Order: sequence, then structure tokens, then C-alpha cells
Amino acid sequence: MRKTFFKYVIPSMLAFALSGIYSIADGFFVGNAIGDKALAAINIAYPLTAFLQAVGTGIGMGGAVEYSIQTGGGDPKGAKKYFGMSVILLVIAGVGLTFVFLASSPAILKLFGASGQIYGLAREYMFYISLGALFQVLGTGLVPLIRNMGGAVTAMAAMIAGFLTNILLDYLFVWVLPLGMAGAAVATGIGQLMSFIVCAGFFFVRREKPILRFGAEGAHMIRRILLIGLSPMGLTFSPNITLILVNRSAASVGGNDAVTCYALISYLSCIVMLLLQGISDGCQPLISLSFGRGDHDGTRKLRNMAYRFSFIVAAIAMSGLYLFRTPAIALFGASDRIVGDVAHVLPIFLIGYLFVSFTRVSTAYFYAADRNLPAYLLIYGEPVILLLLLVLLPAFTGSVLGTWLAVPLSQLTAMFLAIGLIAADSAKNRKHKEDAARV
Repeated sequence: MRKTFFKYVIPSMLAFALSGIYSIADGFFVGNAIGDKALAAINIAYPLTAFLQAVGTGIGMGGAVEYSIQTGGGDPKGAKKYFGMSVILLVIAGVGLTFVFLASSPAILKLFGASGQIYGLAREYMFYISLGALFQVLGTGLVPLIRNMGGAVTAMAAMIAGFLTNILLDYLFVWVLPLGMAGAAVATGIGQLMSFIVCAGFFFVRREKPILRFGAEGAHMIRRILLIGLSPMGLTFSPNITLILVNRSAASVGGNDAVTCYALISYLSCIVMLLLQGISDGCQPLISLSFGRGDHDGTRKLRNMAYRFSFIVAAIAMSGLYLFRTPAIALFGASDRIVGDVAHVLPIFLIGYLFVSFTRVSTAYFYAADRNLPAYLLIYGEPVILLLLLVLLPAFTGSVLGTWLAVPLSQLTAMFLAIGLIAADSAKNRKHKEDAARV
């Protein structure tokens, strides 16, 4: 079991980490080429880009969970139907979001707190990101399906291909030509196109053909994919809800300098959060297969293995970023004053990694085992808690320190909620086992 666990989890970790480096790469190149305001613009615009990826991940993971459950239950035809429906939903979502973002992103950027030069840079970036929305959705949405078909290494290769393409084109478009914010956005879109091409190649080589005729089952399948997909979608996007809320609070309490500080903090945290999500999503195919077979003890053992590994990764990341925080921050080309401010406040955020390591695995366990309500409570409860703390703490402290403290405190509260939900779930499983034994 341990060998199989790491066979799935390690490629998933790397794939998720690379998906986060798209925004960090854009921030690195435009920060060094344009300056602090470009860093802040990418940070404010990134939640919209992340929403495209979250929609793709949600639909793809919803279909992938059902694919594994059907496969574990001995229904390969049903699995292929879920594969086909997932592809259709991904295409519809990608095309629809292209037009939605072209029409609404300028107003949304203002709502997120963008103004002045930062708004102009963010709007330019989002125009070109919107044009590539279809490939953003497909590039992220097909990866979970590939992973659940036994192609964890190919899923990682798809993300590596996209990442390398993005880095090369960022260098070319932002530094060499230079095309500024537009160049960074186009580089991201082409990088996601490359990921999609690798995914499509996997299906062609493996001759994995989706079934596109659903009959009366179609509506039920859409409902199942979307109900399950709401959890991984929220899990993928929740750091960006944090980003939106904290950006607005930082802008109102500390101004543009505080927004730029949080941009750098979010860049550094992004990879760690995605590594932790990679662990949780990497164990999902195994949990879903185990659940589909009715092996509840195996499901629990996989979850506990993920808890241990996730905590170790979080502790290592926390320690490494603390020790090397100043050189890591300086990589983005920010001014010396901003680098000093970020190095001073970053430790406040680092402790939250330990809390997130437990919550992420708990959430993935719930949606992988078809327990959607607890997953929803964890994913969507944390932003509500954060919002309440952002209302109270800055007013209490009288400074931007209250904004910074709200983030780890909301993560701690979410961890306690996860502990309670896991305990309730364990008690329910014990009762079912005792009732079955009496029968």
C-alpha cells in the first residue's frame, strides 16, 4: 500500500506545485521587468486565472472520482460514460468562461481593490488570459482523469511541459521583446495549451475512448460530477478567496504597499499550499477505488498515511521558508523596503501550513469517499471564518497586523472543524460496523 500511495502522491504533488508556478513565474518576470506595481497587479488578477483552473479541476476531479468508483465497482462502461461527460462539461465551461471573463473582468478587478496603474496593468493581463480560458480549463481538467486512469506520471509530465513552455515564453515575451503584462498572460495561455496537448496524447496512445451517449442517465451524471466537483473546485480556489479577502483588507488598512507585501507572501505560500493539495488529491484515486470496493479499513489507512506525509511536508516547507525567507523574497525584484517588510511578517503565515496539512487531507478524504456535506463545510466554512476575522482583527489591532493574523487563525479554526468532522465520521463508521456484526 505504501509503495502505491507514493506512486500516486509524488507525481500529483509535483503537478500541483508546477500549476502554481505559472503565476509565480509571471510575477518573477514582470516584477523584475516592470516593478512593484506589476507584482501587485498579477497578485490581484491571479484569483481570476485560478478560478479557471479551479473550474477545470472541479469538473475533472468530479468525473475522475466517479470514474474510479465505477471502476472499483466493476462497471467499466459506466466509468467511460463519466469520462465522456466530463470532457463535454470541460469544453462548455471553457468556452462560456471566455465570454464571461472578457465582459466582467474589468469590474471584478476593481472589486478586488485594483486602482490606478495597478488596475491598468491587471486589466491588460486579464484580457489575454481570458482569450486562453478554454485551454486553462482543459489543461487542468484532464489531469485528474489521467491520474485516475493510472497515468500519474503522464499527468505530472503534462504539467512539466506546460511549466517549461511558460518559463521560456515569459523570458521571450517579457524580457526579450518586451511585451510586458500581455506577454506574461500569453505565455501562461500557451503553457496550458501545451499541457492539454500532452493530455490528449495520453488518451490517443492509450486508446482511452470516452462514451458520449448517455441516454436517460445524462442528467444524473452531470449532477454527480458537479456535486463532487464543488469540493475539489473549492479546495483549489480557496487560497484565492483568501487572496481576494486579504487584498481588500490590506488595501483598506495598509494601502498599496501592504497589497504588494501580501503579493510576495502569497507567491511564496502558493507552492506550499499546492504541494499539500497535491498530496490530498494524489491519494484520492486510491481512496475512491477502496471506497468503491467497500474496503473501509483500507480507506482509513490511506487517509492516515496522507495525514502523516502532509504534516511532514508542511513542517519542512515552514522551516525552509523561515530560514531562507529574505533571499527567496528578493528573487521577485521588489524594493529593499518591501523585502524587509515581508521578511518581518512572513513567519505569521508559516505556522498556518501545519493547520492546512490536516484540513486539506480531511477534505479530499470526504469527497473521495462520496461524503460531500463535510467537504463543503470545510472548504466554504474557512473563508467565512476569515471574513469575520478580517472585520474584527484590523479594527482591534488598529493596524494591518490584524489582517495578517486573520489568516493563520482562520486556518486553525478550520483544522478544529476538520477534527470534529473526522471524529463524527469515525463514530458513524464504527456504529455501522457494529450493526453489521449483530446482523
